[in-house]
Amino acid sequence: MSLQKLARELDETARQTAVMLEGIADALAVLADEDVNAGAARKQAIEMIVVALQGQDRIEQRCQNLALAVRQFALLPPTAPDAVYDEIWSSLTLDELRVPALSGIAAHSRHGEAELF
Repeated sequence: MSLQKLARELDETARQTAVMLEGIADALAVLADEDVNAGAARKQAIEMIVVALQGQDRIEQRCQNLALAVRQFALLPPTAPDAVYDEIWSSLTLDELRVPALSGIAAHSRHGEAELF
């Protein structure tokens, strides 16, 4: 079960990475659009890039949490009960990994306004 959860979370991390890059590509398309006022295009593109780059923090934290979990899994004996694996997942700091009900649902949640700090 833990390896299946790990695979789901890695798939979700890949999806989040793709979304981040799509946001940056969309911003570049706005900048390249000659039908949009240059000042308005820059403002819109900056907002889009800031929102996209905020995903980098989440992706980095996901990767760090997943790496920590894998390192802990590697130390377990092959006969370790599922409860031990569940405890490792529950000890992670990122809620979408730690809380089973949130696992893999980031794709379905709406993200708010850009926060610079």
